[in-house]
Amino acid sequence: MAEITGKLRIDKWLWHARFFKTRGLSAKVVSAGHCRVNGQPVAKPAFAVGPGDVLTFPQAREVRVIKVLALGERRGPAPEAQALYDDLDPPQPRAPEPPAPRYEGGGRPTKKDRRDMARGRPDMLE
Repeated sequence: MAEITGKLRIDKWLWHARFFKTRGLSAKVVSAGHCRVNGQPVAKPAFAVGPGDVLTFPQAREVRVIKVLALGERRGPAPEAQALYDDLDPPQPRAPEPPAPRYEGGGRPTKKDRRDMARGRPDMLE
């Protein structure tokens, strides 16, 4: 990976580093004002970032704090993208979500079960 000196647009860098699936999504997050560079809010996707800058932005349900180490030439494979940054606050593993409530009969109710349940409800119209 050849290192480019200078600066790169923040939306393009976030896309190169594989934080967002498309460049449009990264531009949308920056345009909405959800991104900070070195603690200062940024609202323009054309804002230039370079090595040494610290980015703070939301990704999924987490807030990511990233230090830019290098600028990429392209959106390459994951190992190449991970070499572009240092994660200052790695996301913590989330606790597994509880299972969805299930029908007591063990699985999906049959047509007969549904009729029996409807027969037992007085609020149903006849």
